[in-house]
Amino acid sequence: MTLDEVRVGNSCTVTRFNGTGEIRRRILDMGITKGAEISVRKVAPLGDPMELTVRGYYLSLRKSDAADIEVVPA
Repeated sequence: MTLDEVRVGNSCTVTRFNGTGEIRRRILDMGITKGAEISVRKVAPLGDPMELTVRGYYLSLRKSDAADIEVVPA
């Protein structure tokens, strides 16, 4: 399962990140690392971006970037 498939109000735990290069560095710098717990708070009306809670702060992430993050339900 990937992060873009998680429904609003649900939580998950990161198991793997498939991105490369600059996008990978940016995602890791945001605190989305293996083992991090993520809650999906909202999704924009047109479906992109999604608002997440990661390590106690709010983060907006594009669905295309979220599709590279593998998760398991928490």
